Amino acid sequence: MKITVTADVFKLAQVFTISRGSRTEAKVLTVKVEKSGFVGWGECVPYARYNETLESVTAEIAGLPAAFTRAELQDLLPAGAARNAVDCALWDLEAKQAGKRVWELAGLPAPGPEITAYTLSLASPEEMQKQAAENAHRPLLKIKLGTPDDMPRLEAVRAGAPEAKIIIDANEGWSAEVYAELAPHLVRLGVELVEQPLPAGEDDALIGMERPVPVCADESCHDRASLPKLKGKYDVVNIKLDKTGGLTEALKLRQEALALGYDVMVGCMVGSSLAMAPATLLAQGVLVTDLDGPLLLAEDRDEPLKFDAAGVHPPKAALWG
Repeated sequence: MKITVTADVFKLAQVFTISRGSRTEAKVLTVKVEKSGFVGWGECVPYARYNETLESVTAEIAGLPAAFTRAELQDLLPAGAARNAVDCALWDLEAKQAGKRVWELAGLPAPGPEITAYTLSLASPEEMQKQAAENAHRPLLKIKLGTPDDMPRLEAVRAGAPEAKIIIDANEGWSAEVYAELAPHLVRLGVELVEQPLPAGEDDALIGMERPVPVCADESCHDRASLPKLKGKYDVVNIKLDKTGGLTEALKLRQEALALGYDVMVGCMVGSSLAMAPATLLAQGVLVTDLDGPLLLAEDRDEPLKFDAAGVHPPKAALWG
C-alpha cells in the first residue's frame, strides 16, 4: 500500500473571519492511497485550535506502517485530521475494490440531499446585514459571533434575512454571564441553535443553566470518548470528520450520541468537496447539516458536490466513495 500526501490551497470567494482570525484561502492535505491498481482519496484540514499544522499532520501520516487495515488505523493514529484523511481514503479504496458505494459497504441507506447551513463571516453589523440580505433566499444561515458586540450583529442579520432560520457559532467566545444575558434575545430573534458558547475547558458553567435555545458542543466534542463529559451541558453534538478522525469513528459517534438522547449536527472545516463528501453520508436525517465549505471557495475539486435548492447532494463516485 502506498500513501501520498499533498498540500493543496483553495482560494476563498471572500475573506472569511471568525472570532479567532481571518483567512483568504483554505489550506488542506490531500491523501492518496494506492493498492493493487486501485486508488482512494481523502482530505483533511489541520486545525491550529487542536495544535495541528500541515507539517505535523503530514508527519503523522508518514509515520504509519507500510500496510494496515482501516480497523487497525483506529489504534495507529489518534482522533484528528491525519486519521481522518487516511480513513476516508481507505473507505474510498474499499468501495472501488468492491465495485460498490461506501454507503453500501457501511450498511447505510442510499443518501439524498440535505439542506445545509450557509455561514456568514464575522464583520461589522452593516456588512453582516448586507451578507444576510444577499443570502436571504437560503433556508438556513449560520452566524459567526463570539465578540463583545454580538447583539448589533445578530439584530442586523435578522433584519437582512427576516425569513431564514438562524443558528449561531460563538466559537468559545462568550462567558457564562454573556450567554445568560443574550439567551432571551436569541429566543426573541428566532435563533434555533447556539454552538459552543463557552470555552471547552469552562463549559461546566452550563450545568444547571437554563437553555431556552438548544446548545451544541463543538470544540467540547471530538469522538465517543467526549460524550461522558457533555452530560447536563449540551443538547446537540457537532460531529466533524477532522475531529473524529474519519468516517469510521464518526458513524459510531453519531449512533452513540443519538442513543444517549443528543441531537446531531454534522459540521466541517473550510475545505473542498472532497472533505465534505464522506460527511454527506453522516448528515442523513440529522438535526442540522453544516457542510458549506465548498460554497465559500472560489475554486473546488473536479467533480465537485452539487448544491441546489434541495441542499448538498451526495458525491458522484468520480469524486469519492
